[in-house]
Parts: sequence; C-alpha cells; structure tokens
Amino acid sequence: MTATTTPLSRSITKSVLSREQSEGVGARVRRSIGRPELRNHDPFLMLDEFSVDKNGGFPDHPHRGFETVTYMLEGQFQHEDFAGHKGTIGPGDLQWMTAGRGIVHSEMPVKSQTRAHGLQLWINLPKEHKMCEPQYQELLDGQIPRATPQDGVVVKVIAGESHGVKSQVYTRTPTMYLDFKIDKNRTVTQTIPSTYTGFLYMLKGTAFIGDKEFEGKAHHTLTLSEDGATTVKIQTKDEDAHFVFIAGEPLKEPIVQHGPFVMNSSEEIYDTFVDYQNNKNGFERARNWRSTIA
Repeated sequence: MTATTTPLSRSITKSVLSREQSEGVGARVRRSIGRPELRNHDPFLMLDEFSVDKNGGFPDHPHRGFETVTYMLEGQFQHEDFAGHKGTIGPGDLQWMTAGRGIVHSEMPVKSQTRAHGLQLWINLPKEHKMCEPQYQELLDGQIPRATPQDGVVVKVIAGESHGVKSQVYTRTPTMYLDFKIDKNRTVTQTIPSTYTGFLYMLKGTAFIGDKEFEGKAHHTLTLSEDGATTVKIQTKDEDAHFVFIAGEPLKEPIVQHGPFVMNSSEEIYDTFVDYQNNKNGFERARNWRSTIA
C-alpha cells in the first residue's frame, strides 16, 4: 500500500480577473466571488471591491440570512439602519454586520470625500443562525490586531488568527479574514485549517503562491486547492504586494439566493418576500422608515 502525502502548501486552482461593473447608484465594483466563474465559494457568497464617488452609494435596501463585512481602504462610508444604528467608518475600519432575520439599511459615502474605496464580503450563515437577531461588530483601524512575522510583512487579523495573533471578532460561520502587506523579496507562510475553503484577492502588486509559485496580480481572485494542506506559502519578488486572504468552513447546505436574501429553500425565499412586504418576522421596523443619509 502506498502512503499518500499531504502537499507542503496549498496551490492555486483558479485565477479570475475581476472587471469593473456598475452597482447601486454611481458605484463601480470589481466583483470577485459572486461573478459567473465564481458563483459561490462556500461559505462565501460575494466579495466586491467597491469605488463610490460622493454622489453615489447604496440607498435603503434589505438583507436576510447572511453577514456583510465592510472593510474600508480609502475614504469614509456612513451607514444607518431601521433600528436606529448609525455611524461612519474610515480607512482601515471594519463593520461586521449580521443581518440575521432582517435588516434594512443604507450605505453612503461621506459627501466631503472624493471617493470611498473598500471591500464588502458576504458570508453565508448556517441554517440555525439565519433567523438570529441582527448584530454589529465594529472595529476602528487601531483596534484591529497586527501580526508581524518578519520585517516587511504586516498582517491585519480582521477575523481568525495569523502567527499567534487572534481577532476579537465573533464569527458564526468559522472564518479567517487577513489583510497582508508584504515588501518585495519576502517569503511567508500562513496556516489554514485543513477543512477550510479559501481564496486570495489581490489589491496591488504581485505575489507568488504555493510551491509552484503561481503568479497572482492585482484584481485577480486566486482560489486555493482543497487538498487538506494546512499552510499556504506566499512569496514576493521584485515588487510589494497587498492582498486579502479569506477562508472559512464550508456549510455544505443548499443556497437559494434572490438578490439581498439568502436562504436554504425557495419556500423560505418566498416567505422572506412576504415578511418584507408585510413588515413582519424581523422587518417590523421597516414600515415607514427612510434613512436620513441616502
């Protein structure tokens, strides 16, 4: 009998360029997960790199059944919901919103800014949490811990753990979300649970992933192999790199999505439409509510 060996590093199985498209009002997004080539990457439903000018934004809209994670890179974004929650996040800040059974909110750039640039990730919720009460976790840039495994490598630990540094964010769906900034001519490894699926989204520069040194360039989504390996080797050569490393435990549940609603069956989606239209079962506060920032 021949023994099987686990690869030293996970490899890249697919690389997809995220092209700009229009979304919301006056917004441009580069869709990563959620585009036709990467419809879902369980447990992740969508990742958008958004750029919104001061006259654009995402006016009042509902969600149910998943979480939205907004991570700002540049500029400021305001948010307001029907429960009276309101605030502003700026460069490096994080908003982790659990929509649960229902939320209606608005996300708009601060008018004094030239543009708001950031990432929004949608994470599916397991069936037992889809109808939980909405919740927010918000962290300013300075509250997000950093790992510095070597000179020239800084990892912001938004969720999960990297090089012994842990995030304080509570994840109903086990998730790691790391922001890597790596100087040129560096090699670093990142551990990942053997059961997690994952991907890298390149923001800037070039990185070489895995033992075969797959070349990842800006605005490409690089999906990781699902071979049980528990490390990912990342190198830079003649330029710096900036990317996010996102991975999580797949739910392996049916996904039925209709716009901003994500449930496990068509019947649950139909019920969600009825609840939203009739302002019940989580949408009671939507009746006659309008945001003041849209």
